[in-house]
Amino acid sequence: MTRFAPVARTRQAVRQLLDKAGPVAEVAVAVSGGADSLALAAATSYVASRRGLTVHGLIVDHRLQAGSGEVAAAAAKQLHGMGIDDVQVLTVSVTGRGGPEAAARSARYQVLRSAGLPLVLLGHTQDDQAETVLLGLGRGSGPRSIAGMRDLDLPWGRPFLSVPRATTVAACAELGLTVWEDPHNVDPAYTRVRLRREVLPLLEDVLRGGVAPALARTAAQLRDDTEALDTLATRLLEPALIEGELAVPVLAAEPAALRRRVLRRWLLQVGVPELTDAHLRSVDALIGDWRGQGAVWLPGNFAVGRARGRLRVTAWEPGEGTGCTATTSPPS
Repeated sequence: MTRFAPVARTRQAVRQLLDKAGPVAEVAVAVSGGADSLALAAATSYVASRRGLTVHGLIVDHRLQAGSGEVAAAAAKQLHGMGIDDVQVLTVSVTGRGGPEAAARSARYQVLRSAGLPLVLLGHTQDDQAETVLLGLGRGSGPRSIAGMRDLDLPWGRPFLSVPRATTVAACAELGLTVWEDPHNVDPAYTRVRLRREVLPLLEDVLRGGVAPALARTAAQLRDDTEALDTLATRLLEPALIEGELAVPVLAAEPAALRRRVLRRWLLQVGVPELTDAHLRSVDALIGDWRGQGAVWLPGNFAVGRARGRLRVTAWEPGEGTGCTATTSPPS
């Protein structure tokens, strides 16, 4: 390995992502001050300077820890040192459901999206992808979750999904960057931390290495399959959709996996939130296991019922007595 191999690898990853994204005049980098995001900012600044692109540095201060403002200021100083002139520190309030980790992620994505830039690069690495796959497997979340994160899902770009975390750490060391170590990244109260520090090392030992790259490859393969099925579902939805309802005869002969994707797309379009595999299977039973059963209750006070060969979504109000079959309990 040559002296600058880690730095070269990070630059190569950014070049490949920008090539895939197509023509852009400006790009943003989300920065926390950790090794992954600093290595990404440095690589992006280098590549952009040779392509005539404007780079924006977006530092999100979650204000969850004492001294977070100083951490943000230190990261901003390093970004200026890389030649990134437009650096913004974006403060957020972390509230909402799902625990602090999920709430912080939601707040972070929201404020980054509000910057209004066409492409925002995120420092997720191959290790992060492996952790995401393991989380999906452990929760039985289905192929969409196990497929992990996409490298390009505008406005988000993730150049480092094939780059190990060790490479970003080495790149920062080569460039003389001062890396902030987030104490949350070693707190075993967080599931991802235990996966990172306990589960993955054990799997590496038992399976004799190569686990993170293998999980990342699995995610890529599943993502290709999922995208192919999604494309077929989009084509099938159009002829099945009649005046906002789904024609059962159009869907009945199709494989269940394809039907459920059509149902998912349709239900999301009409505003049903938080769909799970159990929800989709219950609705699909109105097509594939029809016995004259009642409607299916879904989150957001929606119900799906079958009448005259069509599936119809209606709003459900507590106390109305809809006769729905609840996949989970209706709100009290």
